[in-house]
Order: sequence, then structure tokens, then C-alpha cells
Amino acid sequence: MQRQSRRLLVTGGAGFIGANFVHHWCHKYPEDRVVVLDALTYAGNRHTLLELEAQENFRFVQGDICDRTLVDNLLREESIDAIAHFAAESHVDRSILGPDAFIQTNLVGTFTLLEAFRQYYEQGGLKEGESQEGEIQGVFLHVSTDEVYGSLNPDDSAFTETTPYAPNSPYSASKAGSDHLVRAYYHTYSLPTIITNCSNNYGPYQFPEKLIPLMCINILMGKSLPVYGDGQNIRDWLYVLDHCRALDLVIHRGKPGMTYNIGGNNEVKNLDLVHLLCQLMDELAPDLPVSPAKELITFVKDRPGHDRRYAINSTKIQTELVWEPSVTVEEGLRQTVKWYLTHRDWWEPMLSQEYQAYYRQVYAVK
Repeated sequence: MQRQSRRLLVTGGAGFIGANFVHHWCHKYPEDRVVVLDALTYAGNRHTLLELEAQENFRFVQGDICDRTLVDNLLREESIDAIAHFAAESHVDRSILGPDAFIQTNLVGTFTLLEAFRQYYEQGGLKEGESQEGEIQGVFLHVSTDEVYGSLNPDDSAFTETTPYAPNSPYSASKAGSDHLVRAYYHTYSLPTIITNCSNNYGPYQFPEKLIPLMCINILMGKSLPVYGDGQNIRDWLYVLDHCRALDLVIHRGKPGMTYNIGGNNEVKNLDLVHLLCQLMDELAPDLPVSPAKELITFVKDRPGHDRRYAINSTKIQTELVWEPSVTVEEGLRQTVKWYLTHRDWWEPMLSQEYQAYYRQVYAVK
């Protein structure tokens, strides 16, 4: 039976995960209407979506998810039948320096979207029930993080969908709050919401402040590679295109009211990850300013409240939606390094004076 076309609103679609998702969706479902709403703050880059803007079924709108009138108008004008909500302030270091924006975007922004979608839904803006293929007609997908669960000890079991929330940073607290709002709107208003909590993503189009692009770019520039504390913090790494495949399945086949954890099954210590990146850069990038690149590794004062370990148990989505990660961390890192080596025109303009000032503030060397 033929798949029904959809009309999708993607918030934060010019950011890292959002942009990769938009590329995935537009290439896989060219018959669908995709509307991207993005405020183009420091981490949003419209250039990432440039090749899509010529397509008839694609529309980019610069605007704030807290702008209720704008959101209302987009839902009605475009007859939206699904929202993929990526828009968020997402960097822990920035949340420590300035938590205000995180509360405004992650909590107030999510609330604004939920209220707009609720009114639109209740007033018959989309069809209730399921299509002939069993696809939900109307879904609010809220893309969240494993950081809402707090920190694990070395021998603790991985996070599951029933792990109690214990956020330890302003960022993770704001995401935890937005998760609770999304859950409440399902239980209170029967709004078809779904939450996904993912592990650390990496891949193309990631803003340079994040660990992997930061290390790649600093190696190319011959700058120090700042590693927090002792470098033994553990993260579960998920290649962003694997994440996009999972979100695709959730939108088409996920159950409203559910939460799905999405992980990469790749637990790696931060210091080991940096060494892997150094080895790849030594191999793939000729004439580095400093070689071997590992000589640039510098330990810096640890981040306040730095969670020790994250790990995701993805059994639920693997079993119910038949998804699993397909890219190992070694394969994904190689692809990612190659991308940053061949896309200087994308990341060099992002190294602004504001970014440099932020970098100096955060990574003060001991």
C-alpha cells in the first residue's frame, strides 16, 4: 500500500541534528512538504540547507518557536500534520555561563509549540486516528537527550525509558522540564506526543564548540586540544544519520505517549576518543601544523557538575520499531573527520569573535 505524503514542520532544522534530519527526510520523501522554522542563533546555519531551498516542497522560515502567532500561522497555512521538534539550546558549557536562554528556548519554546499544536489539533487542523497503513495522522515528536537521566557509575546499568530523571546541569534540567511538559500534554489533552532521548550525536554540520569538531578543527589549526579533568568521562556515541533513521521510524510507527531511547552502543572515554581523532587526523590530513597531533592534548579544569558516564539501553526501539545503529564509532569518526577536512568553507565562517571569546572563557588552561 502506498505511503501517504506528509506535511512536516521541523523546528531547529538549521542546527546540527535538525539539519541532518531535514536532509534525510527531503531525500527519502521528496513528495512531502517540509517547513523548517529556525531562529538562526549562533549554532544555526542556513547555508547547511542551501541545496534544499530550490526544491518546490521545501520552505525555510526564520523565526522563534516562542512566537505563538508565527507558529499558529505556519500550522494553518501549511496544513502541518507532524512536528519534529529539535529547536533547543544544547551546550552544557553555555548553560553554565548563561542559563536564561536555555529556560526560554527549551521550556517556554516547547510550551508555546505544544499549546499551538493542541489548539490546532482540537480545532480539526488535522485528521485524527490512523491512516490505512497504521501511521498516526498527527504527531508531535520531541527530540531530547540522555542527560536528563543524570550520571551513571562505572558498573551501573544503562539508562532505560523508566530511569528516574536526575538532571545535573541547567541544560539537562531545561530538557527534563520540556520532556515533562510533552508527557503531560499527552496524558492531559490526549495530544499525540512522542519523546526520544538520544546519546551524544556526531557527524556532519556540528557546530565547532562540540567535542569532535572542536578537536578536528584545533588539530588543523595547531591549537591545544582541551580535555576536561582526567578525560575519563564516558559517553555513548551515536552517528547522526543513524539517529535520523530512528526518528524517521518513530514518526511513522511510534506510539503516541511513548518514550524511546536511542543510543549508539559505543561507550568511549573522552580521552580515548581524542586519541582516536588524533590518529585519524595524522592519517588523513597531510602537513599538520603539529604532528603527531596527540602532542596538542592539554588537560583543563573540569566542568562544574560534570556527569561521569552516560549509556543508553535501546532495547525498546530495537524491538518495537526494528531499529539498530549501523555505524561503529570507528567508521563514523573516519567519515566525520573526512567531512570536516573537505568542508572548511562551512566551518571557518563560524569561528567568529564571539566564538573565540567564548572559547577562551571556557577552556582556560591550568
